[in-house]
Amino acid sequence: MVESVPMTREGYNKIKAEIHRLENVEMPLVTEKIAEAREEGDLKENAEYHAQRENQGMLMAKINELKDKVARASIIDPSKLPKDEVVFGCTVTVEDVAYGDEEQFTLVGAGDEDYDAGKILVTSPFGQGLLGKKVGEVAEVDVPAGKIKFKILKISFEI
Repeated sequence: MVESVPMTREGYNKIKAEIHRLENVEMPLVTEKIAEAREEGDLKENAEYHAQRENQGMLMAKINELKDKVARASIIDPSKLPKDEVVFGCTVTVEDVAYGDEEQFTLVGAGDEDYDAGKILVTSPFGQGLLGKKVGEVAEVDVPAGKIKFKILKISFEI
């Protein structure tokens, strides 16, 4: 079974726009650079040609990855989800049980993630560990070093 990728309508539109940009702006530029490098002669020893071919392959892989996410997209309307537990779209304040540190995370779908801003994928191991928990409960998250426990302090939703 192919796993769906939860996302908001905005995240979906953002990914679609990125696919459009990559296919209609970036790919033609790379194709043009390949043609220019090809005109320089012997392709066996043409480093520019080989570099641009590699760029083309990486760009195509990125486009295919984004298209796969869009194909498996499951559009979620956060307004229809429960408000008393950790769910897609909520902002959760947690306390690291071992160290007492407080952190805040927003569980988002593909296309909306921004790890520097605390927006983490709901499908990530950390996001999955928090899902379904209520204020006061402790979530255990598996990490390479073992398990980390987080106490749920607050759940809120952006309006």
